[in-house]
Amino acid sequence: MSENVTPRPSGPVDDQARQQTGGQQVRLHIDDREMSTIYANAFRTSTTAEEIILDFGMNLVVPSQAQQGAPAGGASGGAAEPAGDILFKLNNRVVMNYYTAKRLALLLGQVVTRHEERFGELKLNAAERAVRKG
Repeated sequence: MSENVTPRPSGPVDDQARQQTGGQQVRLHIDDREMSTIYANAFRTSTTAEEIILDFGMNLVVPSQAQQGAPAGGASGGAAEPAGDILFKLNNRVVMNYYTAKRLALLLGQVVTRHEERFGELKLNAAERAVRKG
């Protein structure tokens, strides 16, 4: 093996490898030479009978025409103009089988639970997280 292949301590990936080999002892080497890192603030899912498809990307706010100097209401006779649109710019897609998806879901649940135990509840509603002045 190349020197860039990093042996790692036992963890969830090792547990998954043991499950996939019927509980036999395995030695796991992780080759991260071609790994890339992305940031995503949004995702969407779709499914087939055999797979789950996860699309990751960025939600970007695109200002409405009214915010860009166009007259409010436009040709609609005073109808409220939306504050803007959200563009979901897709960056990456991950396709996995349901067994891997279940392992991922369980692991993510454990990671989030540990984080909340340490730092407090993560509120998904942005209005609940807003700091009110006054």
